[in-house]
Amino acid sequence: MALRMNPYLVMDGNAKEAIQFYEKALDAEVVMVQTFGEMPANPDFPLPDSARDRISHALLKVGETDLMFSDTFPGQPVQSSNQVQVCIMTDQAEQAKRIYEALREGGQVVMPLQETFWSPAYGIVADKYGVNWNISTEAKA
Repeated sequence: MALRMNPYLVMDGNAKEAIQFYEKALDAEVVMVQTFGEMPANPDFPLPDSARDRISHALLKVGETDLMFSDTFPGQPVQSSNQVQVCIMTDQAEQAKRIYEALREGGQVVMPLQETFWSPAYGIVADKYGVNWNISTEAKA
C-alpha cells in the first residue's frame, strides 16, 4: 500500500505570485498551473470574472516532494496559523541557509538559523505569505 502526504498551500488571490516566489526560493519545478477560468464551465454555478485568473490547482516539485497550491474563491477568507508548519529537511547546512534566507525575504524570523543539539543548521521563518517553515539540516552520524 502506498501512502503519501503533500503540503497544500491556500492563498488569497496571490497564488501565481507565491508560485514564482517558491519556484526560486526552493529551486522548485512548476509541473502544472490551472486557473478557475480554465476549468470546465458549470451552468449551475457561473464563474464570476473576479475568479477567472485565480489558481484552482497548481503543482510544484520540490526535490522529492509535491507542493500544491490554490487560491480561495473570491469572498472566502484565508486564515493563517502556526498550527501546521512545513518542515524542509536537507543534508547540507549551506543549502538550509540559502533556503532560510530566501523564505525570510519579506517574512518574519521566528527562530534564527543556528546550530542546535539535533541539527547543524535549524531555524523557523514565517514567510511573506503567512506560511510557517521549519528548515532543518540532518546531522551526520
